[in-house]
Amino acid sequence: MAELKIAVMLSNLKMDPYEGMKVVADLGVPGVHLSATGPFSPDNLGRAGRKKLVEHLRSLGLEISAISAWGGRVDLGEAEKHPENIAWAKKLLELSVDLEAPIWQAHVGVMPHDTNHPRWQAFVDACGEIAAYGEQVGACLAIETGPEPPPVLKRLLDTIASPGLRVNYDPANLILWPPALAQRAGQPYDKETALREYQPVEGVKILGPYIVHTHAKDALVDEDGVRHEVPLGQGWIDWPRYVQLLREAGYDGYLAIERETGDDPVGDITRAVEFLRTLGR
Repeated sequence: MAELKIAVMLSNLKMDPYEGMKVVADLGVPGVHLSATGPFSPDNLGRAGRKKLVEHLRSLGLEISAISAWGGRVDLGEAEKHPENIAWAKKLLELSVDLEAPIWQAHVGVMPHDTNHPRWQAFVDACGEIAAYGEQVGACLAIETGPEPPPVLKRLLDTIASPGLRVNYDPANLILWPPALAQRAGQPYDKETALREYQPVEGVKILGPYIVHTHAKDALVDEDGVRHEVPLGQGWIDWPRYVQLLREAGYDGYLAIERETGDDPVGDITRAVEFLRTLGR
């Protein structure tokens, strides 16, 4: 069985990014998942800086698995903001190409389940334009799973039908989002219903052909309906099954460790690397 390709979300180490790169290299992990914010944003990292960053990573035996931006700050269902957001999106796609990692992972807002809802057409219009530009420059927007069930996201992907629009599959988000959405709607959270609708693991069978990047993150919801991101292997994700489904779908890309909470980021990420390695044996 082939070893899994592992990456680490650099910002989750909570240290200077260049020190973090050394930590990742010392772990023997080949990939870093880079947040395209701050010094690494398109406006702050010029062409010369982009080339220098790639060369530095290469000297450490590393490559970028994908860039990350729009962590919930952009809603493509808001048509009035499309000019600003699409211009930003094009800069991010160009950055991903220059960094030799032509995958840009992002949250894009909560899609409506009903295609007659006006927000649906706003998503189609914006994602269609972004995907077309991605095709032009040789990159893609990988929409992160979570706010909608896999069939809803697949409907958008099928509608756009472009290699410039793909999926970053985060199984934990498909556990974390339903209680948050239930709370917004003033409704109780029901575990059985949520897992059946959002299919955190089995959703790979629906979205498999579109998956170009994945997050290795775990989660659970407690008896009070409070959601928790937890260390890898300690939540509700059936990791052997998840990896099996990815392989059956033909996925051979990165599993990027994302650990946003906890008091020991380096320790949790180190243990996550060790955990994922057991799945690739």
